Amino acid sequence: MIEAGSLIRSLSGRHAARNFHTFVINEIGRAIISGEFPVGSVLASDAVMMETYGVSRTVLREALKTLEAKGLVEARPKVGTRVSPKSRWNFFDSQVLAWHFHAPADPVFYSNLFAVRAALELPAVEGAARHRTAEDVRIMKYWLHQAATAGDSVEQFGLACLEIHAQIAEASQNTLLRGVVGVVELLLALALTRQPETLQAYCAQSIENLEAVIQAIEAGKVDIARERLAEGIELDHRRIIAGS
Repeated sequence: MIEAGSLIRSLSGRHAARNFHTFVINEIGRAIISGEFPVGSVLASDAVMMETYGVSRTVLREALKTLEAKGLVEARPKVGTRVSPKSRWNFFDSQVLAWHFHAPADPVFYSNLFAVRAALELPAVEGAARHRTAEDVRIMKYWLHQAATAGDSVEQFGLACLEIHAQIAEASQNTLLRGVVGVVELLLALALTRQPETLQAYCAQSIENLEAVIQAIEAGKVDIARERLAEGIELDHRRIIAGS
């Protein structure tokens, strides 16, 4: 697992401190998701990968175990490590989602992501409007201010928006709905890197929508909160699909 916000931080070139284990996981994971290592293909031998990535056998084996736990590969006796069918991939894993940012644009996959986001986040915002506390609202307003004052910082804007969505999920009091955060982060990262000529207008519209959502949550207006969040989801959808 990776920390929420890691993908958005990487947009400005700032990455979390890495170690050999995470380096190998990221290199192989991205290659699988991008299709460089196709489904059904067998990865190179341990000796070749150890030389390629400059790591020990222990580090490589641990990395492959992590990838296997995510459903991306499977080790077979006398065959080697094979890339698993997509049906076995854990698409709710934050790293697996983040690796899709580097993959070729796939409008069908993006539309599926939005369907999942709506299925999770619309019930979350309804729950937030019913169960929010004063502290929930305070946190949302704080991050809204951070987004509104981000200026040219894509990182600050993206992280602030992500925190708002995370707090909506938290305020819903349904722990299962927190799984939407990884999906939201990938879609935010995609939206922030599409159509740069209209980025400022997109950010302004996003802030307006989020402000309306927070006001509706604070007032306990369930239908309005759902409606305005749906508008924000559609804004992201149009932007990403048009820029793909």
